[in-house]
Amino acid sequence: MCGIIGYVGQKNNTELGIKALKRLEYRGYDSAGMAIVENEKISSVKISGKVNQLKESLKKTDFSGTPCLFHSRWATHGKPTEENAHPQFDCSGRVAVVHNGIIENYRKLKEKLIDEGHEFTSETDTEVIAHLIEKFYEEDLTEAVRKTVSLLQGAYGLAVISVEAPEKIVAARMSSPVVISVNESGGFVASDPAAIVEHSQKMVFLEDGEIATVTEDGFEVTDMENISQSKKEVEIDWDLEEAQKSGHPHFMMKEMTEQPKSIKNSFRGRILMKEGDVKLGGLDEVVEKLKSIEKLTILACGTSSYAGLVGKYLIEEISEIPVEAGLASEFRYRKRPYGEKEAFLFVSQSGETADTLEALKKTKKKGALTLGIVNVVGSSIARETDAGIYNHAGPEIGVASSKAFASQLSVLTLLAVYLGRQRNLSVNEGREILKNLSGVPDSVEKILQKKEEIKKLAEKYKDFEHFLFMGRRYNYPTALEGALKLKEISYIHAEGYSAAEMKHGPIALIDENFPTFAICLKDSVYDKMISNVEEIKAREGPIIALKTEGDEEIEGVVDDTLSIPKIHESLSPILAVVPLQLFAYYVAVKKGHDPDKPEGLAKCVTVT
Repeated sequence: MCGIIGYVGQKNNTELGIKALKRLEYRGYDSAGMAIVENEKISSVKISGKVNQLKESLKKTDFSGTPCLFHSRWATHGKPTEENAHPQFDCSGRVAVVHNGIIENYRKLKEKLIDEGHEFTSETDTEVIAHLIEKFYEEDLTEAVRKTVSLLQGAYGLAVISVEAPEKIVAARMSSPVVISVNESGGFVASDPAAIVEHSQKMVFLEDGEIATVTEDGFEVTDMENISQSKKEVEIDWDLEEAQKSGHPHFMMKEMTEQPKSIKNSFRGRILMKEGDVKLGGLDEVVEKLKSIEKLTILACGTSSYAGLVGKYLIEEISEIPVEAGLASEFRYRKRPYGEKEAFLFVSQSGETADTLEALKKTKKKGALTLGIVNVVGSSIARETDAGIYNHAGPEIGVASSKAFASQLSVLTLLAVYLGRQRNLSVNEGREILKNLSGVPDSVEKILQKKEEIKKLAEKYKDFEHFLFMGRRYNYPTALEGALKLKEISYIHAEGYSAAEMKHGPIALIDENFPTFAICLKDSVYDKMISNVEEIKAREGPIIALKTEGDEEIEGVVDDTLSIPKIHESLSPILAVVPLQLFAYYVAVKKGHDPDKPEGLAKCVTVT
């Protein structure tokens, strides 16, 4: 979603702001802008387009001053025009606001402000914030912001500067991430640690309802009642180099090739091989509660929801705990009973996914035990849950998740063994699963060495307009994820299905123009999958089969094959998804698309 940068200090503001916005391009955006306090006025440049266009426009200026705001916008209210780009201003142009989120009651607020004489120049909900600050401003910008946000309904992460307060930036948060940092370089406000990690790895994350006043040499955080809040710095455990492409053509390719490392980091120091058990320090405080749970509900959105579905199979089979896996976006509106011994697990790469966060808040109100699996240290879900597990996958910049998904599956495997060893899973059974998990990074490395083979398949199939992905049991979710990857970065219509459901509708679509990617591994449902493949072949549908190395039986049935090393069935999705990711990537590139920035999509969906 929208990217926010605020800076107060003596560095080159425009250079700093542009570099920071570039690091947030993965979030998705369609316009950009900046504002700076100089010579007792606010100067601004806004464009409809990319950050590079803003950079070129700024070359024609000679701005010098402090503080400043930079913003990349993903349009929600109003088209991506210069007028609607952020920052937005009050009537006098002496207050500038950048905002991520949606103000749900902005129309009523706008109508009242117009009746009071305020004049609006954009279609955005954000402009209402600037006019409200103008209305409430007396002598204290922070207090004006506090009065303003008390009227707002919806989600906001915002930063404000004013000519009347040239020494500060005021930031506020409600259901949309805001991080601040003050160090020898000055004071920073951002919507994402990636924007400012170059300047500091020590961050302070705002909670909902908090307001921060940031100066060049310090900060103060207060709540809605103006009560000072004590905040701890969180150290981000990745550096700027990790967020760069490192010679790869796209972030997605870099992140796919990082999967052996990110998977290893997910289980490093957590496997107790001799005991056939797992050490998860983040769950220590709730270990006794976990021993007594009788049901687990996994909630997530997008790719993380498919990881959750794999987690359902893993945990039910390994730990014998009944598991429900669902979409957080639907769960938050459901009315359903909560069991006394039911726990909830929230899975999110960013830890800021709006629907997942809202579902978490709903369950907390019911007093349920809440757990999290997140990749971003200090994120909202990491802070809001009772306990949790970090992925340690490092920053994922590409919009289409790759290494985070594989990392989530690895962590879910650890959790399944952890819960299983509390129950009926034997030492030998636990040891067998963990031994297989330890070998996954090397197996992924072997798959990555088949890039040229996969690239040739992409060339052969890139012009088809429809695709079916199918699998069964553990690899039904893999089929869903494979279809998602293809459609989100190559814009080819793709459907993921359980192969068992072929005769319940999808088979009607199969012909020579509708290829199928079938996940046919040598596992407990292999014979069933072969039968499904035969049904497709009888209808002249082209078939790519993902097979287990050494399987010759399937060769005469399908048109093309890719293979992965043999592995414990419960871990097969971690390997099986890699060729699907690479296939989608190469199809997208061959069709001339940028896989890092799919149209209309954002990395972190922070509004609903």
